[in-house]
Amino acid sequence: MASVKPSVPKGMRDFSPAEMVKRNYIFDTIKSVFRKYGYQQIETPTMENLTTLMGKYGDEGDKLIFKVLNSGDYLAKADAQALADRNSQKATAGISEKALRYDLTVPFARYVVQHQNEIIFPFKRFQVQPVWRADRPQKGRYREFYQCDADVVGSDSLLNEAEFVLIYDEALSLLGLKDFSIKINNRKILSGIAEIIGKPELIVDMTVAIDKLDKIGMDGVVAELLTKGFTQQDIDRLEPVILLEGSNAEKIEKLKDVLAASPIGLKGIEELETIFAYLQSFTLQKATLELDITLARGLNYYTGAIFEVKTNEVAMGSIGGGGRYDDLTSMFGLKGLTGAGISFGADRIYDVMEELQLFPQASNQTTKALICTFDKEGETFALPLLQQLRNNNINAELYPAGAKIKKQFDYANNKNIPYVIVIGSDEVQTGQLTFKDMQTGDQQKLDSSAIMERLKA
Repeated sequence: MASVKPSVPKGMRDFSPAEMVKRNYIFDTIKSVFRKYGYQQIETPTMENLTTLMGKYGDEGDKLIFKVLNSGDYLAKADAQALADRNSQKATAGISEKALRYDLTVPFARYVVQHQNEIIFPFKRFQVQPVWRADRPQKGRYREFYQCDADVVGSDSLLNEAEFVLIYDEALSLLGLKDFSIKINNRKILSGIAEIIGKPELIVDMTVAIDKLDKIGMDGVVAELLTKGFTQQDIDRLEPVILLEGSNAEKIEKLKDVLAASPIGLKGIEELETIFAYLQSFTLQKATLELDITLARGLNYYTGAIFEVKTNEVAMGSIGGGGRYDDLTSMFGLKGLTGAGISFGADRIYDVMEELQLFPQASNQTTKALICTFDKEGETFALPLLQQLRNNNINAELYPAGAKIKKQFDYANNKNIPYVIVIGSDEVQTGQLTFKDMQTGDQQKLDSSAIMERLKA
């Protein structure tokens, strides 16, 4: 039998110990901030029922859902005609009842409806789990990737939105980012703009086009709008709004004039003013908060404030986003429950931090001290010390006896272990152990209690 070359499916990745230390540093930092603001962690299954996911992401999204074949003789229940016609969509219904989750939001909505009698509202939850999309893999786009989401349901207070700004600011500042923008807009303002130019039914086409302003420029946006049913007269009214400039307060005042005849547009402005008013009681650490009328977010279920976060230090797409959605749970039969949520793009944040060299040096270390011995006698002597180190919450390893000391030191260097304790026959006799700092090369003779104090410090 020919040997198979080991590989992983396209768009999926292995993570080395060094990468996992860095990834966990990101996840742990973000989780600590979520908890500080009252969010509690839940997890949902890798697989959901296919009926839970289908129809929630639009036609394009449905195509990207990874379906899971039924166990057993799945073809027994297949639609023979669909198979004969090679109609994969129809055939799938009979042979697949489950799918890998596409995001964390729809499973969360399902969770809220299913557990509504146990949940205390407002319910603030966070989730850090992988999701899967049958997308075409390319740089920065994977078929399996982690999402870091925080959502609150059952509260229409705009304090939640203000706190999302604070969460982004605190978490990204803790991770070492020094210059990033939290862009904010409101879907009601976009609805108001579509309303005043007399094209409310084309709101989706309008938002999709203006959301691409950064990528295709104003000329590209105009060209796309002309193909979607907008006239040059519509565009003449739209252009000054899209290219709005000035401070957040100046933009709001200009929008009040433009949207004076649109109740829904004015409601959107009022909501933004409330969020800005809340934030006046707080001080942002590193973030710049910017009202951006071109921000539309791709998902159509947003109904109020929308967010997107971008770093200004490296060329990178958004590293976070979210917004307010009304009635997300109605897809599962629970109406009238408003919610809002944000997400951190962990993979992109990792790339930004790597490029800016923001990971702390200590994040490469999993072990603080390595005990090196020459023989069985030294190994036996070392075992109580090893136990003592671990009892004091010091990550420690004992290299198995018998290897040359150079090999043991190489092991410490390769794993970025900062300290080595060498135990030979002299050390066993005197109790004075050789303690070496692997970074400076300094070494001295210390007893076990002095070594403990050094490592605890």
